[in-house]
Amino acid sequence: MTLTQAAFRFIALSALAASLAACAGSEVARQTQAGPSLYWPMTTASAQLDLATARDMIGAYRRNKGLPALALDPGLQRLAETESAAMAAADRPSQADIVKTVAARMGFSDPKANLSAGYHTLAEAFSGWRDSPAHNAVLLAPDATRMGIATAYAPGSKYKVYWTLLVAK
Repeated sequence: MTLTQAAFRFIALSALAASLAACAGSEVARQTQAGPSLYWPMTTASAQLDLATARDMIGAYRRNKGLPALALDPGLQRLAETESAAMAAADRPSQADIVKTVAARMGFSDPKANLSAGYHTLAEAFSGWRDSPAHNAVLLAPDATRMGIATAYAPGSKYKVYWTLLVAK
Protein backbone atom coordinates (compact mmCIF):
# COMPACT_ATOMS: atom_id res chain seq x y z
CA MET A 1 0.00 0.00 0.00
CA THR A 2 1.40 3.36 -0.97
CA LEU A 3 1.52 6.34 1.36
CA THR A 4 -1.27 8.03 -0.62
CA GLN A 5 -3.52 4.97 -0.34
CA ALA A 6 -2.81 4.68 3.38
CA ALA A 7 -3.58 8.35 3.92
CA PHE A 8 -6.80 8.08 1.93
CA ARG A 9 -7.81 4.97 3.87
CA PHE A 10 -7.03 6.70 7.18
CA ILE A 11 -9.10 9.75 6.21
CA ALA A 12 -12.02 7.61 5.04
CA LEU A 13 -12.01 5.49 8.21
CA SER A 14 -11.70 8.60 10.39
CA ALA A 15 -14.68 10.21 8.66
CA LEU A 16 -16.72 7.02 9.06
CA ALA A 17 -15.82 6.77 12.76
CA ALA A 18 -16.69 10.44 13.34
CA SER A 19 -19.98 10.00 11.53
CA LEU A 20 -20.89 6.93 13.59
CA ALA A 21 -19.89 8.67 16.82
CA ALA A 22 -22.04 11.66 15.95
CA CYS A 23 -25.03 9.43 15.28
CA ALA A 24 -24.54 7.49 18.49
CA GLY A 25 -23.93 10.68 20.43
CA SER A 26 -27.07 12.34 19.17
CA GLU A 27 -29.13 9.22 19.98
CA VAL A 28 -27.69 9.07 23.50
CA ALA A 29 -28.27 12.82 23.93
CA ARG A 30 -31.85 12.47 22.71
CA GLN A 31 -32.54 9.66 25.13
CA THR A 32 -30.87 11.25 28.15
CA GLN A 33 -31.83 14.88 27.61
CA ALA A 34 -35.39 14.38 26.41
CA GLY A 35 -36.45 12.18 29.31
CA PRO A 36 -39.96 10.77 29.53
CA SER A 37 -42.32 11.88 26.77
CA LEU A 38 -44.58 13.78 29.17
CA TYR A 39 -41.70 16.29 29.45
CA TRP A 40 -40.98 16.57 25.73
CA PRO A 41 -41.29 20.20 24.64
CA MET A 42 -44.03 20.83 22.10
CA THR A 43 -42.30 24.06 21.06
CA THR A 44 -41.00 22.96 17.67
CA ALA A 45 -42.72 22.33 14.38
CA SER A 46 -41.58 18.70 14.46
CA ALA A 47 -42.76 18.00 18.03
CA GLN A 48 -45.21 15.13 18.33
CA LEU A 49 -47.39 14.46 21.32
CA ASP A 50 -47.06 10.90 22.65
CA LEU A 51 -50.72 9.91 22.53
CA ALA A 52 -50.24 6.66 24.44
CA THR A 53 -48.54 8.49 27.30
CA ALA A 54 -51.29 11.12 27.37
CA ARG A 55 -53.97 8.42 27.41
CA ASP A 56 -52.16 6.47 30.12
CA MET A 57 -51.55 9.52 32.32
CA ILE A 58 -55.18 10.63 32.12
CA GLY A 59 -56.32 7.04 32.59
CA ALA A 60 -54.22 6.58 35.74
CA TYR A 61 -55.58 9.83 37.16
CA ARG A 62 -59.13 8.74 36.45
CA ARG A 63 -58.57 5.26 37.93
CA ASN A 64 -57.18 6.87 41.11
CA LYS A 65 -60.49 8.72 41.35
CA GLY A 66 -62.53 5.54 40.82
CA LEU A 67 -63.31 6.21 37.15
CA PRO A 68 -62.55 4.09 34.08
CA ALA A 69 -59.71 4.95 31.74
CA LEU A 70 -60.46 6.47 28.33
CA ALA A 71 -59.78 4.96 24.92
CA LEU A 72 -58.28 7.05 22.14
CA ASP A 73 -60.93 7.62 19.50
CA PRO A 74 -59.89 8.37 15.89
CA GLY A 75 -62.79 10.79 15.31
CA LEU A 76 -62.16 12.75 18.50
CA GLN A 77 -58.45 12.70 17.71
CA ARG A 78 -58.96 14.27 14.27
CA LEU A 79 -61.30 16.86 15.77
CA ALA A 80 -58.75 17.69 18.52
CA GLU A 81 -56.02 18.12 15.89
CA THR A 82 -58.24 20.37 13.78
CA GLU A 83 -59.23 22.47 16.79
CA SER A 84 -55.63 22.89 17.98
CA ALA A 85 -54.57 23.97 14.49
CA ALA A 86 -57.45 26.48 14.32
CA MET A 87 -56.48 28.00 17.67
CA ALA A 88 -52.84 28.26 16.59
CA ALA A 89 -53.87 29.95 13.35
CA ALA A 90 -56.10 32.40 15.23
CA ASP A 91 -53.42 32.97 17.90
CA ARG A 92 -55.91 32.45 20.73
CA PRO A 93 -57.79 29.67 22.51
CA SER A 94 -61.28 28.98 21.19
CA GLN A 95 -64.56 28.68 23.02
CA ALA A 96 -65.35 25.08 23.93
CA ASP A 97 -69.00 25.33 22.82
CA ILE A 98 -68.16 25.20 19.12
CA VAL A 99 -65.96 22.10 19.25
CA LYS A 100 -68.41 20.35 21.60
CA THR A 101 -71.22 21.04 19.11
CA VAL A 102 -69.14 19.54 16.30
CA ALA A 103 -68.37 16.46 18.43
CA ALA A 104 -72.07 16.02 19.20
CA ARG A 105 -72.91 16.27 15.48
CA MET A 106 -70.33 13.55 14.87
CA GLY A 107 -72.38 11.28 17.14
CA PHE A 108 -70.52 11.62 20.44
CA SER A 109 -72.70 11.85 23.51
CA ASP A 110 -72.07 14.54 26.14
CA PRO A 111 -68.76 15.84 24.73
CA LYS A 112 -66.53 17.98 26.92
CA ALA A 113 -63.44 19.97 26.00
CA ASN A 114 -60.33 21.47 27.52
CA LEU A 115 -58.99 24.16 25.19
CA SER A 116 -55.89 25.92 26.40
CA ALA A 117 -52.65 27.52 25.37
CA GLY A 118 -49.21 28.21 26.73
CA TYR A 119 -48.33 24.84 28.24
CA HIS A 120 -45.11 23.62 26.66
CA THR A 121 -45.23 19.97 27.77
CA LEU A 122 -47.86 17.34 28.41
CA ALA A 123 -46.91 17.40 32.10
CA GLU A 124 -47.58 21.16 32.27
CA ALA A 125 -50.91 20.85 30.47
CA PHE A 126 -52.05 17.98 32.68
CA SER A 127 -51.05 19.80 35.87
CA GLY A 128 -52.77 22.97 34.74
CA TRP A 129 -55.96 21.10 33.88
CA ARG A 130 -55.90 19.14 37.11
CA ASP A 131 -55.47 22.34 39.17
CA SER A 132 -58.36 24.16 37.45
CA PRO A 133 -61.80 23.07 38.69
CA ALA A 134 -63.43 23.54 35.27
CA HIS A 135 -60.68 21.69 33.39
CA ASN A 136 -60.46 18.99 36.06
CA ALA A 137 -64.18 18.33 35.58
CA VAL A 138 -63.39 17.43 31.95
CA LEU A 139 -60.57 15.08 33.00
CA LEU A 140 -62.96 13.42 35.46
CA ALA A 141 -66.15 13.40 33.36
CA PRO A 142 -67.83 10.34 34.90
CA ASP A 143 -69.59 9.07 31.76
CA ALA A 144 -66.70 9.64 29.34
CA THR A 145 -65.26 6.58 27.62
CA ARG A 146 -63.38 8.10 24.63
CA MET A 147 -60.83 10.86 24.15
CA GLY A 148 -58.78 12.80 21.64
CA ILE A 149 -55.84 15.05 22.52
CA ALA A 150 -53.68 17.25 20.32
CA THR A 151 -51.32 20.21 20.21
CA ALA A 152 -50.41 22.75 17.57
CA TYR A 153 -47.31 24.92 17.56
CA ALA A 154 -47.39 28.52 16.35
CA PRO A 155 -43.88 30.01 16.75
CA GLY A 156 -44.87 33.64 16.19
CA SER A 157 -47.87 33.54 18.51
CA LYS A 158 -48.31 34.76 22.05
CA TYR A 159 -48.76 31.28 23.56
CA LYS A 160 -46.67 29.14 21.17
CA VAL A 161 -48.49 25.84 21.94
CA TYR A 162 -52.24 25.24 21.75
CA TRP A 163 -53.91 22.23 23.39
CA THR A 164 -57.18 20.42 22.85
CA LEU A 165 -58.50 17.57 25.01
CA LEU A 166 -61.86 16.16 24.02
CA VAL A 167 -63.73 13.53 26.03
CA ALA A 168 -67.11 11.96 25.29
CA LYS A 169 -69.11 8.77 25.53
